[in-house]
Amino acid sequence: MVNSSEISITKHVIFSSAHGVSVVVCLLAAILVLRLKLYKTLVYRLALYQVLSALAMASVGILQVMRFINYDESSDIYRRLCTAIGFLEVYTEWMKLLFTTWVTFHLFCFAVFHKNMKKLEALYVVTSLLVPALIAALPLVTQTYGSRHAGSTCYIQALNGSVALIERFALWDGPAMFILIAASTAMVVMVIKLASQVYRRSKYELITDGDQFSNALKQLLPLAIFPLLFFIFEIPVFTFHVYRFHHSTPNEGIMISAYICVSLWSMASGATVIIHISVARICGRKRKPIPNQINVVR
Repeated sequence: MVNSSEISITKHVIFSSAHGVSVVVCLLAAILVLRLKLYKTLVYRLALYQVLSALAMASVGILQVMRFINYDESSDIYRRLCTAIGFLEVYTEWMKLLFTTWVTFHLFCFAVFHKNMKKLEALYVVTSLLVPALIAALPLVTQTYGSRHAGSTCYIQALNGSVALIERFALWDGPAMFILIAASTAMVVMVIKLASQVYRRSKYELITDGDQFSNALKQLLPLAIFPLLFFIFEIPVFTFHVYRFHHSTPNEGIMISAYICVSLWSMASGATVIIHISVARICGRKRKPIPNQINVVR
């Protein structure tokens, strides 16, 4: 008879396999950006940051199953390894979240206020790398990293009672939901703003220097897929965390969907960049490039 621990380990093997596919997809996307020297433009640099953070997330997903090679929860080595994996899990999730937040902010400023915030790129990178480290370090102080039961994920767990649950909500669920709502609102405002601009130009047949803005916006709009992916794949994860906050036993279906969505989020980020590069190169062969188009968003 197979025990629950063996079943859980089997699930982690399946989820890690999905993360492995995500790693391959993200690596391919990063190699394409670097090989074709597309990183010289801001659009592809922002996309590259998304891919690299997704690659980091997927790699940590693989580490979640590697700890079962020498599986003994009572050993110091296992506890330290689980703590390290939990730290990396929180760090990479926050890194991906902040890069997605900055992409949304960049698109919002450009589409709504016609402001190109390219001078803030260094701020995007520095905050997305350093802030997650500070956040991920807090559970180290409270010693709430670990696995809740045999075979469970190494993360912020209820090892010290309700303190860890509140801590997890404060460090991830709460901020993620706030950013999710804010990003969704920003996307709606952008759509309304752009629709009104298209309507005015078509109605009055305006031919102005705004065409340069339109050309640059066409390049930036593919970045909008990243906030959309966050919205699609974070909802099941947030639902899972809320359910566990109110129930001691996790729902199997919600848990599986949440784990799958985490791996799909990384995979979709890499696939988006690959598809965009492929489509752009195919379309580029069929029509001449627009003068100064790339310079607008460098």
